[in-house]
Amino acid sequence: MDETPGAMGTTASLSLRLGQTLFSSASLLFMSVGVEFYGYTAFCFLVTIMGLLIPWSATLAMVDAYSISTRCQLRLPSVLTIVVIGDLVLAILSLAAACASVSVVDLLVHIDGPYCPPKFCGRYQLSAAMAFLSWFLTAASSLFNLWLVASL
Repeated sequence: MDETPGAMGTTASLSLRLGQTLFSSASLLFMSVGVEFYGYTAFCFLVTIMGLLIPWSATLAMVDAYSISTRCQLRLPSVLTIVVIGDLVLAILSLAAACASVSVVDLLVHIDGPYCPPKFCGRYQLSAAMAFLSWFLTAASSLFNLWLVASL
């Protein structure tokens, strides 16, 4: 069988997972280090979802690395279905969190008054941008693995 690009057990999948972990960690760090994010529900939602996405992506990156090193492809439909569903759920939640955070940042930037110092707004914007990049990689990974499940 031809190797599906980006499917579990490939180097493309490993790079997608490492990118998800990197961007999720960056989003979490930009949001939570030295900034009082907990005053806004959308920011708390973003921190929660990024906190869920980091261990999920890191664990699957380890599975990909093991699969690559042993040259043993993961082709169990039940396991791949769980991975697809997990990726899809986390992709939807991370998109929702990123959109909510961007809308709150936009409101804070354009509101009349000192609600958001420039240093904090810049960090909030970087965190939302990293969340969008993480969402893009998670959605791509979900679609590649869905393609693999459909081809089995």
